[in-house]
Amino acid sequence: MDKKEIAEIFNEIGQLLELKGENPFRIRAYYNAARIVESLQEDLQYLVDEQRLTDIKGIGNDLAAKITEMVTTNRLEFYEQLKASLPKGLLDMLRIPGFGPKRAKIVFDKLKVDSIGKLEAACRAGKVAALDGFGEKSQQKIIEGIELVRKFAARHHIHKVRAAAEGVLEALRALEGVSRASVAGSLRRCRETIGDADFLVSAKPKDAPGIIAAFVATPGVISVSAQGETKASVVLKGGIQADLRVVNDDQFAFALNYFTGSKEHNIAMRARALRLKNLSLNEYGFSPAAEKEKPSLRDAEGRGRQSAKELGSSIKCKTEQDLYAALDLDYIEPELREDMGEIEAAEKGLLPKLIEKENLRGAFHVHSTWSDGIETIEAMAQAALDLGLEYIGIADHSKGQRQANGLDEKRLRQQAEEIRRLNSKQDFRIFFGSEVDILPDGSLDFDDDTLAVCDFIIAAVHTSFNLPAEQQTARICKALAHPQVTMLAHPTGRLLLEREGYAVNMSDVIEAAARYGKIIELNAHPYRLDMDWRLWKRAKELGVKCAINPDAHNIDDYQSLALGVGIARKGWLTKADVVNCLPLKQVEKMLLRS
Repeated sequence: MDKKEIAEIFNEIGQLLELKGENPFRIRAYYNAARIVESLQEDLQYLVDEQRLTDIKGIGNDLAAKITEMVTTNRLEFYEQLKASLPKGLLDMLRIPGFGPKRAKIVFDKLKVDSIGKLEAACRAGKVAALDGFGEKSQQKIIEGIELVRKFAARHHIHKVRAAAEGVLEALRALEGVSRASVAGSLRRCRETIGDADFLVSAKPKDAPGIIAAFVATPGVISVSAQGETKASVVLKGGIQADLRVVNDDQFAFALNYFTGSKEHNIAMRARALRLKNLSLNEYGFSPAAEKEKPSLRDAEGRGRQSAKELGSSIKCKTEQDLYAALDLDYIEPELREDMGEIEAAEKGLLPKLIEKENLRGAFHVHSTWSDGIETIEAMAQAALDLGLEYIGIADHSKGQRQANGLDEKRLRQQAEEIRRLNSKQDFRIFFGSEVDILPDGSLDFDDDTLAVCDFIIAAVHTSFNLPAEQQTARICKALAHPQVTMLAHPTGRLLLEREGYAVNMSDVIEAAARYGKIIELNAHPYRLDMDWRLWKRAKELGVKCAINPDAHNIDDYQSLALGVGIARKGWLTKADVVNCLPLKQVEKMLLRS
């Protein structure tokens, strides 16, 4: 665990003890410990290794033992037992603005309210207002606070956070005194959903307060959660939490690496630094590890060890490339930093050259007004051409999707004629396909003669999501065995932050795609991003090709291709792994073979 995680746990322990009505002095000790740990400038691992935690004012033997347990085991048994002793919903209630542990304890003791839902019901019934110390105004504020929690506390789709972050980053880069600026965190790693947006800036210490002041006043900031001289937290429009750190330029590469994460990648990097170089690595740089305090580290007045932040790194690194090189590693792209073999591959020189958006030559799975799209085929083709693409694949819905104006056999053949006409009058190529429903028994929505009219077939599950996993898996694998199926669309049917994917054994599906030579779609729509990035490495090993498809229902949906590329990069995919990186002539040959 890092400092932030440990500080959060100490804060939660303080809250939990308040909810239990424990001794105020004990409660305060945990809140103080949280602040102390958060503000530490020395590496926690270093302090644990040297058994110097109790040298820190405010950290006694008991707290030092708990910190040591968290650093060494990644858990704290006392914390887990304390959480288990109270209803989980009580802690959730503390997320309501202005609703602290004391108030939560009152409503729990008097009304047996132990969740946000029950609290809202009690407020709307007027029960909370009747309690001593509350009243109508307090009750209304609680209701408003619950609404804010529900509106702002959830994770966000990556495209929304990315859009909000772009403006903030542009504003930061334009500020006087800013040397370098970047996003960090899960946004930089291109996770499919984002909890908050992290920003990092390098500047001289004298400029840091002004940069922080400008950040909290940035257009789009709706509230300020915290503000100090070198860091601040705000809420952006849309309820997106955003955090900024300001460091000096010598620390920028280390801080960018640290705050980009992931936590697991950072742990592996720290372990490597310790093992290979006997160095401690943190957000400030490298420093000697497991070494007793030296006189040279004292200041002129002998006041004790200076922090790693004050001393500077023992190995200077201007960029992240320098940092990885210092640990005898090839540079690891942010998207890969999930501790899924990237460090081992970097050590052996086996990291792939990841796909880039500029590699895309076309896009399949494009809808039109023939089914549920809002643009004509010609307009979708022109928009793709304007983006520099060479081809698209129109794949409107089959007849089973009546609510999406799915095409029956007659309309499908009429659409084929229109596409032939459009192809005869322009150099840009429109491939003719269909997004065909996989029926519950694994058969397809069109017969073989109708399927043969198309250049390609995208098979997709759109109904019967609740089938048992074994049956759902067999259904999809049977469809993949069909000789006229080209690719599988949105393999798990998930809708991020709305709906979990259906029960399916994706390992079997990937193996079936490999066996039958089928393509699996990476549906780039920000609400899907399906197939999940964690599965692509295995698919790649089996030789399964990917199609990064926008599932475009309008022209703007082409922009989601960039998100799809980000997820493909997380899945270790290269240009050679993605069929729509192929030039037109090669795609023609590929579809003829299929």
